[in-house]
Amino acid sequence: MSGIPRRRFLAAGSALALAACAGPGGLDPVARKRESGSADVEGGRLYYEVAGSGTPVVFLHAFALDTRMWDDQFEALARDFRVVRYDLRGFGRSTAPQPGRPYSHAEDLAALLVKVDAHQPHVVGASMGGRCALDFAVTQPDAMRSVVVVDTVIGGWPWSRAWVEAYSPVIQAGRRGDIAAAKAAWLALPVFASSRANKPVDARFSRMVEDYSGWHFVNADPERRVAPPTLSQLGKIRAPTLALIGDNDLPEFHRMTESLERQVANARRLNVPAAGHLANMESPELVTKALRAFFARE
Repeated sequence: MSGIPRRRFLAAGSALALAACAGPGGLDPVARKRESGSADVEGGRLYYEVAGSGTPVVFLHAFALDTRMWDDQFEALARDFRVVRYDLRGFGRSTAPQPGRPYSHAEDLAALLVKVDAHQPHVVGASMGGRCALDFAVTQPDAMRSVVVVDTVIGGWPWSRAWVEAYSPVIQAGRRGDIAAAKAAWLALPVFASSRANKPVDARFSRMVEDYSGWHFVNADPERRVAPPTLSQLGKIRAPTLALIGDNDLPEFHRMTESLERQVANARRLNVPAAGHLANMESPELVTKALRAFFARE
């Protein structure tokens, strides 16, 4: 399995404190039920983590990040749900795509759900993970209980000139094969201005980007996209849908969320105050509360 070293260790003192708080039974039920592993998918393997019990909730992360972006929601919701998070193909501890061998994130997700026995889950995705969640909702509409997207991308979206120009330094660095420069350009994108202003969030975000292999910056991704594009098929989504968007996210992403709200019959929109493109990390308590409330209705 390919991967980047991950700094995910509990300090000894923290572990002892956790055990003490749990009482004579040791670690709390969430900690005792946590497991991790890898799921075989066509042409690769996906790293995943599972905790808790009950109705399944699956989390899909944003580009250049990994499972850790969902730390706040994963821990909180594991007390009432069976939560699953995984590194998408090419990220974190999952294997990289094989050049020239097509794959599908939606098909990867379907295979993972079988592996972890997560039938009819709530599927939650952020940014790129939101795109993958919507692709799954369009291609396998009966396989999910609901879909939640946070600051989402939509497959087939016609990016604005402003976005293309801002993203250009990332592409140029990738073409030179300079992963470090591509990461620096990614971190400097205007879309992350809000999270950069939040030092704890920026530290977590920067650490994940630092740990990312950078594979997609310097390789042609053979991902097999949904055809016709998901943007033109949003009306097929039957699952109840919640679209969260940070108030401070770029207009581009607000327009995507508005398009989703208009075209999906069961869609609701919720703006997250004082948050940008990483709303679940910038306003974790509010997002977790919104997820709980939405899941309780569905």
